[in-house]
Amino acid sequence: MDATQKHEALPDAAAERREGIRLLARATLAELVGAWEAIADKPDVAPVRGPETGLVMVRGRIGGGGDAFNLGEATVSRATVRLASGEIGHGQMLGTDKERARFAAIFDALFQTERHRLAVEKLHRLIAARIDAEDRRKAEQTAATRVDFFTMVRGDD
Repeated sequence: MDATQKHEALPDAAAERREGIRLLARATLAELVGAWEAIADKPDVAPVRGPETGLVMVRGRIGGGGDAFNLGEATVSRATVRLASGEIGHGQMLGTDKERARFAAIFDALFQTERHRLAVEKLHRLIAARIDAEDRRKAEQTAATRVDFFTMVRGDD
């Protein structure tokens, strides 16, 4: 693969990793622990940063295009790890669950390895399926409470 082909492949790889990080941020601790326990040849993992919890300022815009304003603060947890083979993974999510952030970082790093990529992709599919089921259930509950208003035409008075 020459430099041009490698550069063209980068956006797809970056998009896949970004989507994986998004899914890992929504994973439950049980999903992450279950996937970790299913890996037979666990690599050595060293912390680079955290896990740690802090605050970020959430900004908003009226109508999506107005002037930015500070909406408020949100609690987030993050972690960065390095595998023995050198891959670095990052995990971040809303909330204070440092263990989830650490596991998310581990799976981000594992996603970058040939050896464990399929297992991480399987985890991504599991998380996505759960999120889709939750979204469908929420949509059904919302639809059940929908009220249709109509106007009846009155005769000439």
